[in-house]
Amino acid sequence: MNLSVKVAGLTWQNPVTVASGTFGSGREYAEYVDINRLGAITTKGVSPVPWAGNRTPRVAESYGGMLNSIGLQNPGVEQFIANDMDFFREVAPLIIVNVCGHKIEDYCHVARRLSQEDGIDMLELNISCPNISEGGVQFGTNWKLTESVVREVRKATRLPLIVKLTPNVTDIEVIAKAAEGAGADALSMINTLFGMRIDIKRRRPVLGNIFGGLSGPAIKPVALRCVYQVARCTKIPIIGMGGIMTGDDAIEFIMAGATAVAVGTANFANPRATMDVLEGIEDFMSKNGIDDIKDIIGAAL
Repeated sequence: MNLSVKVAGLTWQNPVTVASGTFGSGREYAEYVDINRLGAITTKGVSPVPWAGNRTPRVAESYGGMLNSIGLQNPGVEQFIANDMDFFREVAPLIIVNVCGHKIEDYCHVARRLSQEDGIDMLELNISCPNISEGGVQFGTNWKLTESVVREVRKATRLPLIVKLTPNVTDIEVIAKAAEGAGADALSMINTLFGMRIDIKRRRPVLGNIFGGLSGPAIKPVALRCVYQVARCTKIPIIGMGGIMTGDDAIEFIMAGATAVAVGTANFANPRATMDVLEGIEDFMSKNGIDDIKDIIGAAL
């Protein structure tokens, strides 16, 4: 069976990657899974300078998923390069680095710096960051801001550019088309949904930052709907994510129009989740006489 897919002009050995922030930089899971079997590794978010992240508590369980409010804590781009580049150059999967920032200049700085390093194959723009120049509104909730940040980062790097879309919008198709028109080579979707929990004994929000991002199986129907919608209105590849726990989940996203899929929250419950998903895809193809994964991409459209 042929599981290879092409995303933004690059060939992946199979369609499975991980969601940013759920797999470290890959090294952290190497003792649990064969990293080299993945199609790509997507790193945690990288900013121009170190970010301390949000107040604790940062994580809370929820029915069918989890809430997190990590705040993109990371050591900054220079320390990221010093810590992880040697590892990236030794592994087989393509390397996708997630880029974050509070200003357009932040994204451009990180993109330019990463473009100087051998061993990085693609960039993923996290446009769910608050834009401090616009009073905290997220880049990804306004099509004009989406267009602006994608256009400027496109000028700053020749690396393939994936734009990660937030579901916290009225019309995700408008945002997707703005990203595509500004130079995105692919889209990844969806990021988490806004949510919260309250500790009824303390009568206070559970998370230190009050609100967090809901992920896990609970958001899968929303994620699947978003992928289906965007696949019908854009022409660039989609990396689908949101509640993928099994190979069958992944197949649904692929049939909805995703070229590849990312495993996220499942990694916390099951460190081998990526391998289970990959093997589940292979099993589905084998049982259904599918010789090439590309034959079922968008089959439900």
